[in-house]
Amino acid sequence: MTQTDSIAGGHKARRLLGGAILPLAISAGLCWLLFRGMDFKAMWQTMKTECDFRWMWANIALTIAAHVARAARWQLQLKALGIRSGLWELTLSIFGTYSVNLVLPRLGELWRTGFVAQRQNAPFTKVFGSMVADRLTDTLAVLLLTLATFTFAASQLMSFIRPEELDTSDPAEPSFFLALLTSPWLWAGIFLAAGACVWLWARHPGHRMVRAVRGILAGLWQGFAVIVRMDGKGKWLFYTVFIWGAYIASLWMAFQAFPLTAEVTGTYGFKALMVCFILTSISMGVPSNGGIGPYQWALIFGLSLYNVPGLTRDYSAAFANMVMGTSTITLIILGLFTFGWIALTKNKK
Repeated sequence: MTQTDSIAGGHKARRLLGGAILPLAISAGLCWLLFRGMDFKAMWQTMKTECDFRWMWANIALTIAAHVARAARWQLQLKALGIRSGLWELTLSIFGTYSVNLVLPRLGELWRTGFVAQRQNAPFTKVFGSMVADRLTDTLAVLLLTLATFTFAASQLMSFIRPEELDTSDPAEPSFFLALLTSPWLWAGIFLAAGACVWLWARHPGHRMVRAVRGILAGLWQGFAVIVRMDGKGKWLFYTVFIWGAYIASLWMAFQAFPLTAEVTGTYGFKALMVCFILTSISMGVPSNGGIGPYQWALIFGLSLYNVPGLTRDYSAAFANMVMGTSTITLIILGLFTFGWIALTKNKK
């Protein structure tokens, strides 16, 4: 190995290590803030005495069904590219993706691309393009659900907290975030940044950053073009609706597992559930290990918007930790099963 190769390898190792440490640090920091000053004994007692675990089992079953539907949807996209992969292997690839993301966030998608490409002797770039289109579909779905939710629930949200009562001095308080979102300075900054990007795009098309963005957009368009041209678009749309409907329904089931969170949906209706769902979906974009930390914060914040007697921060934290803990344990079990199956069958492929 030459000195240049050694230096390059060192840089790659440091980047990989940094990519693993930063999400872990974010998760650990948010968890520390979340659990600081919390009575763990009381939280555990709340989980044991308040939770109806039958609803959590239903939550797990429906989440797994959504993962299978995701694999079936991806199968349609791969078939359009001439890659015929079995539903079983694609389902395992989805299980493995989420499990890898628990350890190394954002690398799960690369892992499943490599896994399917190797199993099917398919070009990595083709499989990767279909995976990117798959993830962008989810991003678009979250965006549409977010716009719909905050359009229909805006008046409901603002009716619970009046502007004159907002305490914007403490960044740990939910009111701080509400004040931030309604601040004209925030939106003015967003519009100025968007204007600067449009100006750079129009006036300097040869700029390195603009060329890089154009290349990314071209690749993404090719991935979406496959969806437009492929057979079975009706099935693809059905799977997409099922996936997100199952995610929403699984969160509703978790809400029914605790009396006070069930009262939130009973009193404030479907809009309250969707507000919490959208907040937790957005939180998954924070680089962390499987959403651990940001997810609980988002769910506690969402619940804090609704006035239900007895629904304290500690109670909300017990609920949020139960939901995230159940999901994490499920993914670990599915991951162990997946990688065990791969180890047992690797000589057959």
